[in-house]
Amino acid sequence: MRKAQRSPVRERKRQSLVEEPSPPDQPRELRSNGVSSKYEYVKSFELEDEVMLPNLILVRIDGRDFSRFSQVHEFEKPNDEAALNLMNSCSSAVLEEFPDVIFAYGYSDEYSFVFKKTSRFYQRRASKILSLVASFFASAYVTKWKEFFPQRKLEYSPSFTSKVIRCASPEVLQAYLAWRQQDCHANNQYETCFWMLVKSGKTIGEAQEVLKDTQKQQKNELLFQKFGINYKTLPELFRQGSCLFKKKIIDLPVEIWFSMKVTKISLLNNMIGAHVEETVKHDENGNPVKRLRRKAVLVHSENIAGRSFWNEHPSLYNDLGHFSKDIGRVEPDFVRSFRFESKLLPLTWVVVRIDGSHFHRVEPDFVRSFRFESKLLPLTWVVVRIDGSHFHRFSDVHEFEKPNDEQALKLMNSCAVAVLEEFEDIHFAYGVSDEYSFVLKRESELYQRQSSKIISAIASLFTSTYVIRWGDFFPHKELKYPPSFDGRAVCYPTYKILLDYLAWRQVDCHINNQYNTCFWMLVKSGKTKTQSQDYLKGTQTREKNELLSSQFGIEYNTLPLIFRMGSSVFRSKEAVAVKNGVVVSGKKPKREGEVVVDHCNIIERGFWEEHPHILSYS
Repeated sequence: MRKAQRSPVRERKRQSLVEEPSPPDQPRELRSNGVSSKYEYVKSFELEDEVMLPNLILVRIDGRDFSRFSQVHEFEKPNDEAALNLMNSCSSAVLEEFPDVIFAYGYSDEYSFVFKKTSRFYQRRASKILSLVASFFASAYVTKWKEFFPQRKLEYSPSFTSKVIRCASPEVLQAYLAWRQQDCHANNQYETCFWMLVKSGKTIGEAQEVLKDTQKQQKNELLFQKFGINYKTLPELFRQGSCLFKKKIIDLPVEIWFSMKVTKISLLNNMIGAHVEETVKHDENGNPVKRLRRKAVLVHSENIAGRSFWNEHPSLYNDLGHFSKDIGRVEPDFVRSFRFESKLLPLTWVVVRIDGSHFHRVEPDFVRSFRFESKLLPLTWVVVRIDGSHFHRFSDVHEFEKPNDEQALKLMNSCAVAVLEEFEDIHFAYGVSDEYSFVLKRESELYQRQSSKIISAIASLFTSTYVIRWGDFFPHKELKYPPSFDGRAVCYPTYKILLDYLAWRQVDCHINNQYNTCFWMLVKSGKTKTQSQDYLKGTQTREKNELLSSQFGIEYNTLPLIFRMGSSVFRSKEAVAVKNGVVVSGKKPKREGEVVVDHCNIIERGFWEEHPHILSYS
């Protein structure tokens, strides 16, 4: 991977709970006096992970520990139709939210999303794309839960892991889709037999023994002879999985004008029904600007990788590519290309064992050690930073208070606490506005240091928690639409560089908060946004403090610490007094190891010297 090349064009403008109205070419205040530049070198440790053209981008998400999730929420075995329909609804939301996602296929707790071949989404940066899709999916899952389970409480926040798979050609995509649908069939057939045996009185071990080494035909005979079930008559949703794609108006063949007894007007209405109107931005006067976006169509097909299915939809082969021939069963050698991101070692024995109709690979430990995904460097400090996606719009729609909405910030802190409580390897987190940085311990082997799983698990858990706890912080405000967060993981080789990274984020907190406090006080006093920007252009810290004091009677240093310092989240070494998770004095202490939130100076080394246990380093 290459080091990221920073440029004004490629650098995404940060969207935050605290609005940043300054124009992009305006120099930041602390750059002029050298404080910010002292720490900004840490950005050089970010690596470029662009998916190069002409590769197709495919994002696959999988439910994180969904075997437990399905047990806790009492999903029906072997298939819960409501749960599968919830997954499909969330996938449809992904296609409608992201115009570049053209096609999706899923079954059970997994879904694969394919981006159009010309996509430039997020500059094709893999980490941001995979985390954003997982985050939005988790957000939609929580938001839609009651629609599919109206009488069932969501007991805890679901989360998903995701990864980007690069498809070098349409043929590779075709083979991937064939593999996943074959896996759907094999798993569903096995699970149907297994759970019918269990329901008939056999133990889990006995059911597994009965099915051991059985072939497809034997499973079909077992179902029919013992339980009177014809496998081929089971719902297509279970046997074939679900695919969604976007249809263009031109997808309707000309023959439909003659074969269907409808008027051209009613046909046009049907075609428009495949589209959804959406607000994409607001004009200068605040009026919504809307456009038609293609709506996702859900189908169940016996062979989603077949030419007959793919090539009859112009939107698929125009946006993704043409399938020139049909393929048969995908062999394990080809499947391996999707499971491994790096090549197997040359001149070594590769052993693949096939068990019946499953692509089940039994690998001894020494073979598994050669499986390499995109792993983070060992014995380095890993920081996963997540940022709200389009939170400028989100804060406007939900009418967050300017320049800071304390409840919104506390909601972010509550989600960060949940992340630390879930992942023991995360020892510290720092957050401001709509961003949070999570620091994993130096020796962490979380997900074997696979970056995609670490990033997506944290981003999706944070997001689903945000949706679940929204009502706790905004009991009288409806959540208008699902929020989402993108993420990235960066390795810092030394303790000093890690502390400089955290100092950089707190310096940024001060810069943004001071500027925005001045800006919004000027706007509230009657100035336009442009006049306020011009007024503040080139001002330094002292001048901004004088402005606040002389014109508005505000002493900046007396503003709440949560605004000026941001929030630090960590486990207490000793019993400390907290209120709503925040360290306070004069309260009854909580137990040692409790995750707490504090608003303190982490730039100076004093904090780290007082809490050496946080990073276990001196």
